[in-house]
Amino acid sequence: MSLDPSTLRLPGFVDERRVSRFQYAVISLCGLVMFLDGFDTQAISYMAPHIAKEWGLPTAVLGPIFSSALVGLMIGYLVLSPLSDRFGHKRVIVVAVAGFAVCTLAAVWSAGVTELVVLRFLTGLGLGAAAPSCVAMTGEFSPKRLRATFVLAIYCGFSLGFVVAGLVAGWLIPVHGWRSVFWVGAIAPLVLLPLLLRFLPESPVFMLRRGQDPQRVHRIFRRIDPTLAPTAAPRFDVAGEDSGKRAALSSLFTRDRVLGTALLWFVFAINLAEFYALQSWLPTILQGLDYDMSVVVTTTTLTTVGGIAAAFITGPAMDRIGAYRALGVFYLAGAVFVAATGIAFGAPLWVLMIANFLAGCAISGGQKSLIALAAVFYPASMRSTGVGWALGIGRIGGILGPIIIGAALSAEWSAGAVFYAMAVPVLAAGLAVLLLDRRYGGRAAERAHEPATAEA
Repeated sequence: MSLDPSTLRLPGFVDERRVSRFQYAVISLCGLVMFLDGFDTQAISYMAPHIAKEWGLPTAVLGPIFSSALVGLMIGYLVLSPLSDRFGHKRVIVVAVAGFAVCTLAAVWSAGVTELVVLRFLTGLGLGAAAPSCVAMTGEFSPKRLRATFVLAIYCGFSLGFVVAGLVAGWLIPVHGWRSVFWVGAIAPLVLLPLLLRFLPESPVFMLRRGQDPQRVHRIFRRIDPTLAPTAAPRFDVAGEDSGKRAALSSLFTRDRVLGTALLWFVFAINLAEFYALQSWLPTILQGLDYDMSVVVTTTTLTTVGGIAAAFITGPAMDRIGAYRALGVFYLAGAVFVAATGIAFGAPLWVLMIANFLAGCAISGGQKSLIALAAVFYPASMRSTGVGWALGIGRIGGILGPIIIGAALSAEWSAGAVFYAMAVPVLAAGLAVLLLDRRYGGRAAERAHEPATAEA
């Protein structure tokens, strides 16, 4: 049955129009939240050696400090992020940002390991709840032709947060101590909160699903397209949202999808284990090799810059030669880069920096591309469930990675041996993605996963 021409359709309304300044503002606010997420996640890596020195802690104790926020992230992804369906993306983002700001502020006065671990866990809960809602909000306000680009852009905001964390730590810690970085990590989200409350809209799909005033939704549409005429009784249609419910978790394990889901979870766990192990321990490894703080910050930052640079290569490659094949080959090359970093610890500094940049391309860039791969694999009806659970399960790797590397260093493994060992899981990830390509790859298969109606 055809709809009245005056009915406003989602996502068609967004897909058929040029991106407005209002949409750019929404996406930018989501990017700022992701930036703060990245800053808070990485800053602890630069503070940890100074915390250990001040409190007289052995190296192995740093592992739980690194991983406590990652446990919170995992629970936030799996348990708290679905609350956006009940309360709205905006509310979840605002409450989550306020929560991790307060917990970071409380960490300024932490006086022991237990207290700090608990606060980092609570901070991780807020970070884990905010990120999926930001991705969902970005997707809803992005036209289909640019959706992947905009989601990738806000994830680059996450990586930029890693970079800035290093710069801020290198500037503040030598002069004001490690607690000064917590001050910055708390004040920045508190400053952002009024902007989120004032300028971030609620999800139109959520508002329609909850039967809220149609005029409020229509006003959001008019901010996207100012030429839209006001109406006393606006009507809307949301494609693919009839049930108003998320795809069930069991839908990820149907007969044609169970292998793909299992392989994706495996690769997510590997990539996040590598990512957080690298970001958590590289500053400590470099300081142990007697590099000064400026070199530590620069070298660690290059791994994140590499991830951002890789996004400009992997995105077009995934579009042109196929998402699975491009990422599989990228991981195989990444295994070589990670192993080369182990060799580079005995080489001149400029060689070590180049090696860290390339390792960052593989690990940090691979993570962004892997999220895009999951979005290709799962159809729109279950995309948020599929990607969210892949990220959540992947956090198990993120939790274990820093702990395993900490144990290896405590067992007096050399820096080179650690990176040789880290190259093996990257190789396994590449082979797993190529197996995905064999089973699900090719443009025809990718199109087959797309629903008949566009995603809201």
